[in-house]
Amino acid sequence: MQSIKTEDAPKAIGPYSQAIAFKDLLFISGQIGINPKTASIDGTTIEGQTRQVMNNIQAILSAAGSNLTKVLKCTVFLSDMQDFATFNNIYGEYFPQTPPARTTVQAARLPRDAKVEVDVIACRDE
Repeated sequence: MQSIKTEDAPKAIGPYSQAIAFKDLLFISGQIGINPKTASIDGTTIEGQTRQVMNNIQAILSAAGSNLTKVLKCTVFLSDMQDFATFNNIYGEYFPQTPPARTTVQAARLPRDAKVEVDVIACRDE
């Protein structure tokens, strides 16, 4: 088991790792739209926060020797299910072919009152 850490994604805001690698599997902790340079939520819209979340995930995957094409499963938490279609449009840009399995639920409240949080399971090798 190996902890994955990169300065290109936000530091953990609690007692957890950005990601854990176990053999060829990667378990990325839930990411919200925190800009790693400012440590603040990037934007007040679902669009801005979704893009920052996905950029954070890409940075962690890269630090672990993986990429978005190796994502197996995502769990998505939205603060408002009215944002589902907008989230889907942006999310689809990051997974244009063979999107991963996914679960999406509405959460009563997310850390720092974020609009979206996504966690990921990926692999390093196929």
